[in-house]
This record gives sequence, C-alpha cells and structure tokens, in this order.
Amino acid sequence: MRICVFLLGFAGLASAAEIPAGTQAQVRLTSVVNTATAKVNQQFDAVIIAPVVLGDQIAIAAGVRVTGHIKELTQAVKPEDQAILALSFDRLIDAAGKQADLSARLAAVDNARESLDADGRILGIIAAETGSGRLDQGINKVAQRYPGLADLLGSVKQSVLKEADPNIDYEPGVEMTIELTKPLRWTGDATAPNVIGIEPQATLSRLVLKQPFRTTAERPPSPSDITNLMFIGSQADIEKAFREAGWSSAEQLNAKSKLETFRAMSEMRGYKEGPMSILILDGRPPDLVFQKTNNTYNARHHLRIWHRPGIFNGKEIWVCAATHDIGIDYSEQNHTFIHKVETQIDRERAKVVNDLLFTGLVRGLSLVERPDVPTNLFNATGDALETDGRMAVISF
Repeated sequence: MRICVFLLGFAGLASAAEIPAGTQAQVRLTSVVNTATAKVNQQFDAVIIAPVVLGDQIAIAAGVRVTGHIKELTQAVKPEDQAILALSFDRLIDAAGKQADLSARLAAVDNARESLDADGRILGIIAAETGSGRLDQGINKVAQRYPGLADLLGSVKQSVLKEADPNIDYEPGVEMTIELTKPLRWTGDATAPNVIGIEPQATLSRLVLKQPFRTTAERPPSPSDITNLMFIGSQADIEKAFREAGWSSAEQLNAKSKLETFRAMSEMRGYKEGPMSILILDGRPPDLVFQKTNNTYNARHHLRIWHRPGIFNGKEIWVCAATHDIGIDYSEQNHTFIHKVETQIDRERAKVVNDLLFTGLVRGLSLVERPDVPTNLFNATGDALETDGRMAVISF
C-alpha cells in the first residue's frame, strides 16, 4: 500500500479543489465486508485516514467519510472456489455535510492475502491451495488404501490446523488505497491537522543527533534496521495512541507463538499478535513493540520502541525503528522463515505519522535532518533499506 509522505506547514485550500484522475487516497473501512454474507448493492462505509495532497496543499482532509456499494460478488463455497469482490466508491461526505460524487477504483488492500486484477476486483485465495488444504488432499489419497490411518491423520490434523476460509472477510479497520478514475471537484473539508512544530528546534535537533541510528539483530549479531521516529511523552501516551490507531502488541517469540505462526501460515490467515525477532539498541531489547496486520501473517506494519535517557520539555524520550513486512521467504542462512521488508522505509515512517495524527492525540510534529545517517543500507537479513535519513518526532 503506497502511503503519501506527510508534510509540515499545511495550508487548507480556501476554494474548491479540482482533483485530477489518478490521484490516490488512503481509506479505512468502518463497516464489515464479507463475501460469505454480503449481497450485491450492499452499502459500506470508509474514512480517509491521511490527507490527500496536491502540491503543498491539502485537497481532502483526513476524516472525510467515503460511502460505496458492492457491485460484484462471488462466494467461495467449495475448497476449489475463488471468491471475487468488486467495490464501488461512490461519494465523499465531510462532517459539515458537504458532499461530492466520487468515481474511484480500488488500487490496493493493505497487508492482504488477496490480490487485485486489472479492474481493481479483489481475488480471494483458493482454500485447496493452502498448506491446510494440501494436507487434506494428501490424507484423502491415503484414505483410498488405508482408511483407518487416514482417519487418524485427519484427527491429528484437525487438532492442529483448521480449514482455511477462502471468503474475503474484511472487518472495520482494514485499509485500502483508492484511485480516482475521473476528476473530482471537492468543496468540503481540506483543513490541516491541528499540530505545531516542536520547540525549541535547536535543542530538538541536538537531541535527535545524539540518538543511535542503527539497531543490531540479536542472533546472529548484525547491523539491522534504522531508527526513524522519536516519541516525546509517557509510555501510557504511546500505548493509547497506537491502540486508537489500530495497532496491536506482539507476543514473545517462544514455542507457543512459533506454533501459532505455523498455523497462521498454513491456514493463510492473520495473526495480529505475531512475534517479532529481537533487535538491540545500545545493548537493550525494545521496551515496546507494535504491529498492524490484516488477514495474512506474510505482511504487516511493525515497529520497535526503546526508552532513552533524559527528558525533553519535561517529557520522556523514546526512539523507534519502523519497517513494513511485505512478504515471507525461507532463509538458508538462518534456517527459518523470515519477512522481507519494503525497501523505501520512509513510507513506513509516514504511515506511522499519519496513523497517529488521525487519532487526534498528537500535539507536536517535526522532521529533523540527520546528515550523517547513510541513505542506503542493508538490514540483518539482507534487505535493502533506502531513506532520506531524517527522523520524524512526535510529541503527545
């Protein structure tokens, strides 16, 4: 999912904005969409979660409501079936009641197991092709010659794995990118987020430049992710903000969480408390970890946060490394499955900032230059990382 980089010093448009076709917007569902129960023409609701920006001005503010309807739907009844879902995004409505007709196609579903075709239709998974489905097929072959053994294997399998649900099931909170297919004239809300730059700037810059910019993998020790965010506030402030932004904490990496990870991968489903590998900063593991998932373990937004010495403007200081897992692969070096990371890590920095701004809990925001931070690196598992080197600082 492509996230617009946040900007500072927004000025709301005083007159109507003519927004060209091809412009993208990030939206979050606020109603359920499920091919197992939905009907064609059923209405759904969503909300814009990051400002739509033209040049250096906001064209549509975060918080504007989006309404739409289901225009095509195919249910998956048998393991070999593929669910299909086509959504129509029809209208924008702001808090003051201003409205505009909308013509847009679906361009991406964030962290989804499903794919999109050229027309923006969502194509579901095929249950028979999941790990769980392939085990069922193997057991069925055994049953042709050894029915008793097949019954035993089936019982063992059912005690560990469930059948994959092939229907497209999106709960409120699922995020999408939509793209205008026709120009849009919008006279509604185009106001900037109610935040200010963090002062004093010189002191903030010195604080940022003192922070370590590189984490280290625990096993084997190797340079890894780049710190790209700072939070000024209490632990309670941070936990509340991420909770309201729809992020979850992660379970510890142990035998139990490894089994649940295996189940999630085999059943091709999500695991919102999925464990993270441990990264070290200044000799310490993270104090807080958060992630945002959808319906697959393969993809997730995730971050690690470390408490730092000192205070700024009377508040605690925290440093964060955020990246976006976009796939999973087997590592010959580590002899395990590892996540592949989106190279452009500044997009994840912007994702975190936009999510927290949307909660209304952010009071200050600055983007601080770090000229000594390399702009091209590799993490501990060999993924390329590209960045402008700056750190976003959020004050609660």
